[in-house]
Amino acid sequence: MLEREHLVVVGNGMAGINTVENILKLAPNKYKITIFGAEPYPNYNRIQLSYVLEKSKAIEDIILNDWQWYKDNGIALHTGATVMRIDLAHKQVVTDSGVQTGFDKLILATGSRPFRLNVPGSDKQGIVGFRDIDDCERMVRAADVYRKAAVIGGGLLGLEAAKGLLKLGMDVTVVHLFEELMERQLDRTASLMLQAELEGQGLKFAMGKKTTAFLGDERVSGLQFNDGTTLEAEFVVMAAGIVPNAELAKASGLEVNRGIVVDDFMRTSVSDIYAVGECNEHRGVSYGLVAPLFEQGGVLAKHLCSVETKPYEGTVVSTQLKISGIDVFSAGEFMDAPDLAIVRMHDEWRRIYKKILLRGGRIVGGVLIGDGKESTRLQQWIRTGTVMTDAIHGALMGAVEAASGNTVADIADEEIVCGCNGVTKKRIVDVIQEQGFTTVEEIKMSTGASRSCGGCRPVVEQILKHVLGDKYDSAAAKKEGICACTTLSKDEVVRNIKEKGLITSKEVRYALGWENEEGCSKCRPALNYYLGMIWPSEHVDERDARFVNERMHANIQKDGTFGVIPRMYGGVTTPEDLRLIADVAVKYKVKLVKVTGGQRLDLLGIKREDVPKVWEELGMPSGYAYAKALRTVKTCVGSQFCRFGTKDSIDMGVRLEKKFERLDMPAKFKMAVNGCPRNCAESATKDLGIVGNEGAWEIYVGGNGGIKARLADLLCKVKTDDEVMGIVGAFIQYYRETAKYLERTSDWLERTGLENVIATVVDNAEKREELNARIDLALEQVKEPWRDILDNRKLKEQLFEEIKVPAHHE
Repeated sequence: MLEREHLVVVGNGMAGINTVENILKLAPNKYKITIFGAEPYPNYNRIQLSYVLEKSKAIEDIILNDWQWYKDNGIALHTGATVMRIDLAHKQVVTDSGVQTGFDKLILATGSRPFRLNVPGSDKQGIVGFRDIDDCERMVRAADVYRKAAVIGGGLLGLEAAKGLLKLGMDVTVVHLFEELMERQLDRTASLMLQAELEGQGLKFAMGKKTTAFLGDERVSGLQFNDGTTLEAEFVVMAAGIVPNAELAKASGLEVNRGIVVDDFMRTSVSDIYAVGECNEHRGVSYGLVAPLFEQGGVLAKHLCSVETKPYEGTVVSTQLKISGIDVFSAGEFMDAPDLAIVRMHDEWRRIYKKILLRGGRIVGGVLIGDGKESTRLQQWIRTGTVMTDAIHGALMGAVEAASGNTVADIADEEIVCGCNGVTKKRIVDVIQEQGFTTVEEIKMSTGASRSCGGCRPVVEQILKHVLGDKYDSAAAKKEGICACTTLSKDEVVRNIKEKGLITSKEVRYALGWENEEGCSKCRPALNYYLGMIWPSEHVDERDARFVNERMHANIQKDGTFGVIPRMYGGVTTPEDLRLIADVAVKYKVKLVKVTGGQRLDLLGIKREDVPKVWEELGMPSGYAYAKALRTVKTCVGSQFCRFGTKDSIDMGVRLEKKFERLDMPAKFKMAVNGCPRNCAESATKDLGIVGNEGAWEIYVGGNGGIKARLADLLCKVKTDDEVMGIVGAFIQYYRETAKYLERTSDWLERTGLENVIATVVDNAEKREELNARIDLALEQVKEPWRDILDNRKLKEQLFEEIKVPAHHE
C-alpha cells in the first residue's frame, strides 16, 4: 500500500476546515492531514461571533467541528500554534515553538486581520479589533469596566460589534467615514432606514467623520476628527475592514499583492502550495464573506483529490446582517443605473423596503429591509440570472407565493445553499439519495445545512421535496427527534408518556429505548418539562435535570456571582420596597442595580453563599428571570394616570402575573398590557400582548423582540377582563401542551398556524374550558421557589454551601 501524502493546513478556520471536510468526503484515505491553528479552540463559526458578543450564544454553541471530529478523522491538530516560516527548499513549516513539519501539499488558510487606522495613538490601550473569540472576550471585559465605546466602521462587522456592545450595557457610537451605513451593500434609502432602526434601539452615529488621532495617555480617552471635533471614548473597536493575512506567504517568497495570489484552482506561485479563503487574492479580489470561501474550498478539494471540476471564476456575494431585531439582506447589484429596471416597494409604516434590479429582464441584484423571508431564494435567482416572472414578483413583493415550479431544479449542483456552512445543492441531493434521508433534521445532522442561522432551511426542504417527489411526506419531513439519544419526536414521546403512564425521566428513557440511558443535556430538561406538564400532580420535579440557573433560582454570571430579581407585579412597586431593596443591596455589596426591560430591578454580583440571605431579607417572591416560565407582565400606567389610557392596564397586568407566575412552560414567556393603542408597554413584540382599544381588549400572540424578531398576530378582541383571563389561560395551556421544549411562541405559532390556534382557543368554548381546567390543576401545584429552598435546610446547604457551581451559562 502506498504511503499517504502529507497535507498540512495552516489555519483552523472556516475556509481551511471546509476544504478538509470536502477532501475527506471525496478521498478519505488520500492524505495524512496535519492542521495548525493559532487559536486555542477547534473550528468555530466566525460569522456568529456577534451572537457570542451579545451573549445570546456561548462559545460552545458556535463550534462547528469539536475535538472528537479531528480524532475520528485521524487529523493531527495543533492549537495555539502559529506557523512562522515556510522552508520551501525542504518543504517544511516551522512554528513559533520551533516545531518542524514536512508536507507534500500545503494549504494556507490564514484568514485576515482587522484593518487598523495608521493614525497617532492607534497603539494605545483599549483599542481592539473584532475578529475572533479573544476579541469578544476583551470586549465583554471592557463592558464591565467602561461605559463609553466607539466602533470605527459602519459596515457589517462594525454594526454587529456595536450592537453587541450596546447589549452589554455600553454607550456606543458608530463612527463612519461615509454618510451612509453599509454603503457597499445598500442604497441611500435602505441605509437611512437601517440607521433609523438602530438609533431606535439605542446606537449613536457620527457619520462622515474621519478619525485623525486617538486621544489619551496610555489608554484611549477619545477620538479626534478631521473637522476639529472630538468624541469621548474609553474603549474603541476598529471594524473598518479586513486585511488578508499574507505575511507568512510574503516572507516565504510567494507572490503577494493585497492577498496571496492564486489561480482558478487556488494554486499559488509555488508548486504544491495553495491558498484558500480571506488570505488569498483571486483575479484581483479578496473576499471577506463566507460563501466565496466555501466555493473556493470546494474547487480546491476536488483539485487535490484529482476529481474533475470547473475552475473558480468568482462569486456573486450577498450580505445578511446578523444582529437581533434587524432584518437586512443585500446581494449582487444594488445601485440604480441607466441599464437596469427597478422593482421597488417602500412601506414606511411597516418599515419594509424591497428593491429588485433587473438587466434584460433577469434578476441581477436585490435589497431587502424588514422582510427577509425570501432572501435565500432571491440569492439563488441572482446567482442563476433568473428571469423575473409574475410568480416571483408576487413572492418578493408580498402579493402571492411563488410557484415552486422549477425553482429548485434550476439551481446548479455546485451552488451553495447553506452559506454559513458551505453546503452545496449536490451535497444535499447526494445524502438524500445515498442515505435515504426524509427529513431536514437528518440533512442538517449530516451536512450542517441550516444548523447555524437557519435561513436556508426553506430551500433545503424544497430540495428534499424535489428529490423525493411522490415519496415526500410533509408530516414525516417535519418530524425531528428531540435529541441525539432518540429518533422519537416530541409528539411521540408525549403520546408514549400518556399511554404507558410513565412518571419519571428514567422510566421514559428505559421504556422508549433511549440510546444513551442517562440522557443528555438536551433531553433531560425536556423530559422533566413534558412529565410535569402531563402529570402536574404525580410527577416530582427532577431538579438535577434543569439548567443551572433554574436549579439555583438565580442567574449565574460569568464571574460565578449571581443576579437576583424580585417580583414587581406589573412593574409596580412601593417606596417601602424600594428602600428595602436598597438596604439589602448595600448590605451584601451588590455590584450593580440594573433596571430590566421588564420593569424590575436586577441585583447583580451577589456571592453564591449570600443568595439565600438576600432572598430571606427581601421577603419578596422570585421574579423568575432565570426560568422557562412567565418572566414579566410589562404595563403602561393606563387609565389610572394616563390621559390617553382607555383601560386599566396596571390592574390587568398584575392580575395576569399573579395568576400565571411560577408555571413551567416550554420556553420563557413574556406579556405586556397597554391601556391604549400607543403601545408604550411594547405588546406587539411579546409572547402575549393585550391592548385596550375603544372600550375592549385586543389580544395579540406570538411576538418576539429577540434574535428572530416577529410582530405579534391578533388572536381576538373581547370586552371583559374575565374573557381576557379565559382566553389567556387557554392559549398558554395549548402552547404548553403542543410546543416543543425551548420553542418560543413565535416559532410555535408559525409551525402550528394562527388559524388553528384561533379555532381551538377562541372559537371552541368547550375546548377552552378544558384547557383552563388543566392549567388550573397545574397552577395548584406551583410553589414559591425561594421560600421552598429557604425552608429546606438540606437543599439550601447542597445548592449554596457545599457544591461549587460551574461558571458557565446554560
